[in-house]
This record gives sequence, C-alpha cells and structure tokens, in this order.
Amino acid sequence: MTTRTLESRLERISIQDENDVGEATKIYSKTKLTTTSTTTRANHFKVALQSQSNNVNAVASVTLPSQAAQRKPPPPINPASPPPARRPLPAPTARVKEEKEKERERSALTEQPSVPKQFHLGMFEIGRPLGKGKFGRVYLARERTSGFICALKVLHKSELQAGGGVEKQVRREIEIQSNLRHPNILQLYGHFHDSKRVFLILEYAGKGELYKHLRKETKFPEWKAAQYVAQMASALQYLHRKHVIHRDIKPENILVGIHGEIKISDFGWSVHAPNNRRKTLCGTLDYLPPEMIKPGSSDNYYNEKVDLWSLGVLTYEFLVGEAPFEDTPVMTQRRIARADMQIPKFVSSEAADLIKRLLVLDPEKRIPLEDVQSHPWIIKHCVKGERATNREKSS
Repeated sequence: MTTRTLESRLERISIQDENDVGEATKIYSKTKLTTTSTTTRANHFKVALQSQSNNVNAVASVTLPSQAAQRKPPPPINPASPPPARRPLPAPTARVKEEKEKERERSALTEQPSVPKQFHLGMFEIGRPLGKGKFGRVYLARERTSGFICALKVLHKSELQAGGGVEKQVRREIEIQSNLRHPNILQLYGHFHDSKRVFLILEYAGKGELYKHLRKETKFPEWKAAQYVAQMASALQYLHRKHVIHRDIKPENILVGIHGEIKISDFGWSVHAPNNRRKTLCGTLDYLPPEMIKPGSSDNYYNEKVDLWSLGVLTYEFLVGEAPFEDTPVMTQRRIARADMQIPKFVSSEAADLIKRLLVLDPEKRIPLEDVQSHPWIIKHCVKGERATNREKSS
C-alpha cells in the first residue's frame, strides 16, 4: 500500500520549460519504485514534495537559469513614483572654454604670483659663484629643508636704483618669468629681499652659459645647431602665445641644462605686449632687426617677429661662429638695414635656406615658428640627432 501511494505521487511530476509558451505541459511517466519504507516515512516524503511544489495544481516545475535570464521581464513602472532625475546639460561649448583659457593666460602675466611661504636667506646654503653680472652675482644654492638645488641671483638695491631704469627691468623680469613654464625657459621659483638686496630663486642650469660652449667649440656642428634652433623655436612660440616678446635673444642669455637642453634666461628686456606693438630700442646691436634701428625714423614700431630675426642671427652664429652683421656700430646698422650678409659655403644649403627665410627685411614675410620646427634642416638633424651625438662622442 505504501508503495502504491508513493508511485501515485511521482507519476504526475512534470518538467515545464518557460520557452514553451501556450503549449501543454509535458508529462513524463516515472518507472515504478519499490521500497520497504514504512507509512511514516512515506508521509514525510509527501510533505517534502508538497513544500517544493507551490505552483498551481501542485505541479513541480523546473526553470532553466539561462532561459529565465533571457526572458526576465522589465521591472514594472509605478506611475506614482517620481520620474528619474535628468542629468544637467553639458557645458555651453568648447569655444567658451577656449575663451576663458585665453583670458586666464592674459591675466596670468599681470597678476603677482602667490608665494606659498615667506622666503629668507637663512633657508639656503650658499655655494660657489656661477656667474657675475653688472648689477649682481649668481650663486649655486641649496634649500636646507628639502635639499633642493637652485641658483640664487643676488642684486644690490643701491646699484639697481643708480642704474637708470634697471629697477624697472628687475620688476619686469620677476613679473614675466614667474608665470612661464616651459622646458626650454629658465624657471623662476620665487623671490625675496632684505634691506639691501633682492634675491631671485632660479632653476639651476648645470652646464652653464651657451656662449662659453660656442667660444670653446668656435662653431657648432649642424646636428647640434639644429637641435638648439628647434628648442629655441619651441620656447619662442610659447612666449608669443603668452604675448611675451623677449627682445634680447643671444648666446649670452641662453643656458645649458644638465641634460644638454638649452634654457632661455634673462628676461630683463622682455615685455608683455598684448597689443603686439612696441617702440622701445633695446637689446644687443648685432641681434637687432631692421624695424628697430631704422635711421632717422620716429615710427619704429615692431611686434613679436623681432624674435624671429634674432633667431636667424643666432642660427648663423651657431654655424659660422660670428654674427652675420658684425662690424663697427655704424656699419652694423647699415648692413642690418639692407640685410647685407654672406653665408659661407661650408654651411649646408638647407641651413642657409632657413637663415635666409628668417633674416627677411619685411617682418610679415619671415618664416613662422611652427614652420621653423618643421623645416627640412630641422627634421633632418633632430630625427637623427641621437645617433649623430653618439657618432660625435665616439670620434
């Protein structure tokens, strides 16, 4: 009797696939089981089957997990619930961001930089002198707390005040250089002063002045000159985007970093000129462009393209060993006004082409800085610069 009761329970067990919508439930007959269990045991098994089969008509159904996931209905929408919050609209346009960025760049050169802490001379260990100028000296220094190596430029206030406008140059140098960040521009970290002196905390250029390297080598090989010119073009392009005209590009104002990279320094003659027009006569005569030295003219206005002319003079001096218009002061001015120069035959045709395209009397016709960086002479030597350096060292 017990066996029959158990068989009747098992005969109606079915397996229902959710994918079989609308189809009749498939019935699978079970083979008869034989057991010697007691009636109590059969009742326990009966209860277990009932607890597992809570479906309609007490039919046990098995749903495949993969099929359930595929046929999972979307969650019901409650009309009483509030709609999902909308995301805010994106920022107006990229044009607005670009205008704001330009405005920040323009204001960065007119605002005094904030100093994170008050500097004083006791914070530094002073080392050997690195150079001497007309109004002060530059020393190797180390910040005591961090051990950071830097250069400390010391200027005497009495000499600045008696120098006729030099104090204004120092203020301009601090104002401009504090806001410049470029790998080929010497960085000014900060400044402080006491009753007698002004101190500028500068980046340390480990290999000194480029002028001394040029005098030692007489002239640079073309691969090295091309790399220097490319770095100068990149730095000047950055300055001009900041509306800064250097106005005194020459080997004496260029330093060499510990890895051989050049760094423009000495921004005493630099100017922040948002309107791009200046009239002041400044800089070194050999490097001055014709628009700054027109004889007998009171309309000597110029813009940032004066630095392009100076870059051409610099390129010539790198390759030849002397400035292209070097002569007596009077003759130098006359030769500059006519762009009267002779490029030696040992200078390659590609380098001569770049020099001629920089030393153009009409400022608007000088080659742009972005074209300088993509000039064939620059590409030729900068791409192969590392191998050329290795060949130079091995020879």
